[in-house]
Amino acid sequence: MIQLSGFADEAAESLAGQIAAVKELGWSYIEARSIDGVNIHDLGDEAFNVACDTLAREGIKVNCFGSTIANWGKSVDEDFGATMATVERAISRMKRLGAPMVRIMSYAILLDEAGAPKSDQKAKKRIERLGEICARFAAEGIVPVHENCFNYGGMSWRHTVELLEAIPSMRLVFDTGNPGLTPDLFKPAPYPNQDVMEAWTHLKPYVAHIHVKDGWRDSLTGAEHYVYPGDGPCHVEEILGDCVASGYEGWLTIEPHMAVVFHDASVHSPETRRKAVFVEYGHRLEAMLRRLGLKVEAGRVSRG
Repeated sequence: MIQLSGFADEAAESLAGQIAAVKELGWSYIEARSIDGVNIHDLGDEAFNVACDTLAREGIKVNCFGSTIANWGKSVDEDFGATMATVERAISRMKRLGAPMVRIMSYAILLDEAGAPKSDQKAKKRIERLGEICARFAAEGIVPVHENCFNYGGMSWRHTVELLEAIPSMRLVFDTGNPGLTPDLFKPAPYPNQDVMEAWTHLKPYVAHIHVKDGWRDSLTGAEHYVYPGDGPCHVEEILGDCVASGYEGWLTIEPHMAVVFHDASVHSPETRRKAVFVEYGHRLEAMLRRLGLKVEAGRVSRG
């Protein structure tokens, strides 16, 4: 069975607003990331306890935790003790929330003074650190999933495979939008956008989770454009159709990025628009799944 979820912090800053948006869709899961602009592993204890009580009272569960561990804003040379302290907080809080997966990345891409990727990306150090991070999560029964985002593992599908082959306890969360929004740094400058279907074909065997996004990057200006699923060039319906044909049983999490973008504070909208976009995005995903011959009810997707 496929189940639906969403990065509800795109619908609202407050947990109450996030819950309201998910409930309007008739879903009962969120992919937890931040509350009032603070990532859950960084919330104060009192705020976290209130969040847990609220989620339990409202009957909303967490399918995956979108941590900031080793993400695009973190250096591979940062204090690893601090990183592991965040890992421990994340584990404790995930257990409280009953979340089975944690989203991680593989640190920021190292750039030279001209803004081009350096030839030495310290791959060995990244793999060693990620190996320790993943081993710690795995020891607690939590599945670490690496996202093909703008980090070392997202430089190309080849970089992603390199990490996944080196760290067997780490799986992949494939974001349908990220290849078309990310330069292919395996190829020479001026770095064309990655090919979505090429990436999907090579990464499909490693996928444990899927983020649904659609859009493109202007390869000349670097400007990012986000649209509803199926309205862009990311072959979302084709990928989901392949998932269905292959017997995929997992989560589809919407991440619109249309009214607010987690990594870009300049993109923001009134909460009424944020909620409206989030809910419409969810409805469009449901309609897409129905076109694929699936039955969708209360966030649960079955094959008729």
